[in-house]
Amino acid sequence: MSEPGFIAQQFGMAATSCKLGWQVIRHRGPGKITFWFIALLIGIAAGFAALLFRKGINLLQSTWYGTEDVKNLHTFISGLEWYWVVLIPTIGGLVVGLILHHFTHDARARSVGDVILGAAMHDGRVETKAGVASAFASLITLSTGGSSGREGPVVHIVGVISTWVSEKINADGITGRDLLGCAVAAGVSASFNAPIAGALFALEVVLRHFAVHAFAPIVIASVAGTVINRIEFGGVTEFVLPTYGDLQFYVELPAFLLLGLTCGLVAVALMRSIFWAEDLGNVLQARTGWPRWLRPAVAGALLGVIALWFPHIIGVGYETMSLALMGELTFNEVIVFAVLKVTAVAITLGGRMGGGVFSPSLMIGALTGLGFGLVATGVFPDVSGSSSLYALAGMGAVAAAVLGAPISTTLIVFEMTGDWQTGLAVMVAVSMSTALASRIVDRSFFLTQMERRGIHLAAGPQAYLLAMFMVARIMRRPDDPNAADEAACWELINAGTYIDGAATLEAAMPMFETSGARFLPVVTLSVGAPPELLGALFHVDALKAYNRALAATAAEEHS
Repeated sequence: MSEPGFIAQQFGMAATSCKLGWQVIRHRGPGKITFWFIALLIGIAAGFAALLFRKGINLLQSTWYGTEDVKNLHTFISGLEWYWVVLIPTIGGLVVGLILHHFTHDARARSVGDVILGAAMHDGRVETKAGVASAFASLITLSTGGSSGREGPVVHIVGVISTWVSEKINADGITGRDLLGCAVAAGVSASFNAPIAGALFALEVVLRHFAVHAFAPIVIASVAGTVINRIEFGGVTEFVLPTYGDLQFYVELPAFLLLGLTCGLVAVALMRSIFWAEDLGNVLQARTGWPRWLRPAVAGALLGVIALWFPHIIGVGYETMSLALMGELTFNEVIVFAVLKVTAVAITLGGRMGGGVFSPSLMIGALTGLGFGLVATGVFPDVSGSSSLYALAGMGAVAAAVLGAPISTTLIVFEMTGDWQTGLAVMVAVSMSTALASRIVDRSFFLTQMERRGIHLAAGPQAYLLAMFMVARIMRRPDDPNAADEAACWELINAGTYIDGAATLEAAMPMFETSGARFLPVVTLSVGAPPELLGALFHVDALKAYNRALAATAAEEHS
């Protein structure tokens, strides 16, 4: 039998190398160059996902409402028959409710907060089945009149992509989080044509650190996402301002300080309204016995009724936002539209229809800024610039306070408008709004969401890391050479000092503080049965596990 030829040998060697390389990636994680290549692929995939989501919304909106110009949807809705205005969001809410009811355990759409949670506590993984269902639900919501944004669903659906990749290559926690950051950066960049802001959003909001090792792959992915956007839409900005750089520097800056404080309060009002609507919906649902799949339909019907008189609340609201940035709204219109938009966003998210808060906060911020600017330029016309500049600053200030992301939000505003000349005014307003709002809520809308679920991300790793360690994993079993004395364990159990094996260190550490015990008996609790001893959790073991986790987190954040 003849020897294989040179070309066949080379192909065989290449196939063997690829196989060995795949095994190395699967078991040891990718090397730096390989990881950058994976980041590029994730960036491309996330960019296409964001693009398809955006195109899907436009397609469905034009289908539902019968218009090809979805950017002027509000104007078109004004001429529709009243029953269509009410019926479309109601049907959309019903479809959303059925999707979430069947494909999620809590009938709740996933969004940015769940991605932050995945980065912090689940090695960069997010829920896949619930995430895909949430994406479809939010797609229906945004295309049938829901008053929310597209960035939340996009961030989660690209998180599903990175989770799939992480599982395929058996990524550890650091690699999984970096891949999640790459996906988020590309998704945000592709959504808003903002590569710089997309990269910083992933670092500032999702990973919540600026580690050098994560910067290069995240930037690669962010650029890839932006390229996908520009292939389809070109290098144009989302909005065009009528004037540039006419800020009356120094003299006018105090007005932007006051605008920042005002926007901080507006952002808090928006966040509190959403949480209040969520709580009210829970109470009504419990008292009336409505099935959970009906809740989004009720919210959709309420939106439709409001839209009969004020169609500006329908959808993302880019048409109204553009009018605000152009300074083409009166003071009365600004106040009415802002109040109604806050109400509509609260109904949409409190009704569990899905969607994000970033785009609505941009619209509310633009309206707030324009209203403030109309007053400021009216009172001090000789030392004031254009009122549209206040709308631009307000847009960034409210959004930054809601997201808890002053750096990336400021850059998103610049990249969406192309106006870099008024950066000083925007930064002043953003800094004041975030400083004020972060003192009233738990730093941001997303972290406050987590706090309401009992997950303490806002306080930092020293708070939430305790919840990641199960007592049963750290305890010493009775057969351990250094196990606790069984008689001493039962003495503590009879005194009421013990902990369930299913609990975490978050529950155990306060018990050590209050009891002063060297160890806690770990038991299995069953209804109607006495506790069954499983082992003992020693204070020193709990502290060692906690310190190792803190050291690993610090090492990752400073690597």
